Amino acid sequence: MAKREVDIVVISDVHLGTYGCHAKELLKYLKSIKPKILILNGDIIDIWQFSKSYWPEAHMKVVRRILKFVTDGIPVYYLTGNHDEMLRKFTDFNMGTFQLLDKLVLNIDGKKAWIFHGDVFDVTMQHSKWLAKLGAVGYDTLILINSFVNWFLTAIGRQKMSFSQKVKASFKEAVKFINQFEQTAADLAVDKEYSFVICGHIHHAEIREIRSTQDTGSVLYLNSGDWVESLSSLEYHDGKWEVFRYKPDDFNTDVDEDDKTDSEDLNAMLDVKTLLERFKHEHD
Repeated sequence: MAKREVDIVVISDVHLGTYGCHAKELLKYLKSIKPKILILNGDIIDIWQFSKSYWPEAHMKVVRRILKFVTDGIPVYYLTGNHDEMLRKFTDFNMGTFQLLDKLVLNIDGKKAWIFHGDVFDVTMQHSKWLAKLGAVGYDTLILINSFVNWFLTAIGRQKMSFSQKVKASFKEAVKFINQFEQTAADLAVDKEYSFVICGHIHHAEIREIRSTQDTGSVLYLNSGDWVESLSSLEYHDGKWEVFRYKPDDFNTDVDEDDKTDSEDLNAMLDVKTLLERFKHEHD
């Protein structure tokens, strides 16, 4: 099956290592595309909530697929987020076409894109990290319960539902926070004279033009969403941005075959579980 060519793909908030991560669906998506540039915009691996007892093979396959892009010569930028902030001490690390950064300014068809995860705008993250971590555990528990409920609903032929999206929609403060987040990103991007500002963090996929608070200009704000609930990414091709949303019916190909890179098993080369466990212990 021919892979779909895309100029740029932006993915964020995958949360590998947690029960809410839809690694199998993400793997199908990654195997279906041939990007010229791949940007991983934070919270790809959830080191906060990582447990060595939970690292399914599907999660490792996502890591292998990403490294396969690197060995194929495709530029891959890993921008750190709050759940993988432990990696920030290795900022500016590069290996072949792989770069680990905190933020990125990319020239796209003569226009500048400012790309970063977005946790810098989160007051809770900046001043009450313990509270944010507690909230993250609560969120993951909610997702776990939600997965059991959806399994039951599917078994009886009912439509799936999202607990957290209902919670967000029912609280005006949640909607207000998203609006403030987007406006803050837009204001800073306009001030810096960027054409695009691209974030993740809030698990809310979006593309919209936003004028600055001071009415000094506008910028195209983009958010890649997540691979916990919305299963979305950003794609840029032929001069146009779009939000990709995963639909099961679009992916009927088998992705169970094992991935190899240069004929070597990456499990033998990279013990991800041990590395993550070490990171977590060093920062607890």
